Amino acid sequence: MGTAEFAYNNKVYTGTKVLPFKENDRQDPKMGFELRKKRKYEGAEKFIERIRKVQKEAKAALQKVQEDMKWHADRERGEVEEYRIGNLVLLSTKDLKY
Repeated sequence: MGTAEFAYNNKVYTGTKVLPFKENDRQDPKMGFELRKKRKYEGAEKFIERIRKVQKEAKAALQKVQEDMKWHADRERGEVEEYRIGNLVLLSTKDLKY
């Protein structure tokens, strides 16, 4: 759209007392320097809600898997010997290189 056409469509028409832009597009024309208005977009809100739900379910599933893995590891581990400074122990030299 040229500058002349924009200027013509951005002027209140005497017959209708309305801007041709507003009459055609049902909104004021964008001049390029207006601040954006904050709007709520229903689609974006639903998307965010869905993503939060998926994240919550994923965290719960990961927590359950972590608890199951710990239970299995602890069950197989059994009793653990506690060593203190000064205890005598036997060491294998199988993997030592001379």
